[in-house]
Amino acid sequence: MNLKTKLNDDMKKYMKEKNTKALNAIKILKTEIKKAEVEKQRELNEDEIIALIRKQIKMRQDSIEQYKSAGRDDLVSEEEYELNVLKEYLPPEMSDEELEKIIQNIISELGENVKFGQVMGKAMKELKGKVDGNRVNSIVKRLLG
Repeated sequence: MNLKTKLNDDMKKYMKEKNTKALNAIKILKTEIKKAEVEKQRELNEDEIIALIRKQIKMRQDSIEQYKSAGRDDLVSEEEYELNVLKEYLPPEMSDEELEKIIQNIISELGENVKFGQVMGKAMKELKGKVDGNRVNSIVKRLLG
C-alpha cells in the first residue's frame, strides 16, 4: 500500500475514532503534500513524501524543545503525540551497524586525508530520506575522529 493511500485510510479511521490529535497531524501532512505537488506540478513519489514526513517530524522536535524551555508541558505532550503519529509512516530506520558500514565504505572510497564535509555530503546524498542526518553526523565524527 502506498503512503498516500495509507494516509487517506488512517484519516478516515481517526475521523471515526474522533481522534483529533492524530487527525490534525495527518491533515497538516496531507496539506504539505498537496502544496508540494502544486509547486512541482506533478504527484510526489514515495521518497519525496517520506522527506516531507521527516521535515514535519523535525518541526515537531524543534517545537518540543521550545515548549520545554518555555515550561509548556501541555503543548509538549501534544507535539510528542503528533510526532509519534508521523513516525508510523516512515520506513524502519537502519541500524547503527548498517549505517556505520555504509559510512566506512564512503570513507574508503574517498581515500586517506578525507574531510568531514566530503564524507557528510556523499553520505547524505546516498542516504537521503532513509536516516536522520544527526545520526549520520555523529557516526562520521566518531569514525573520522
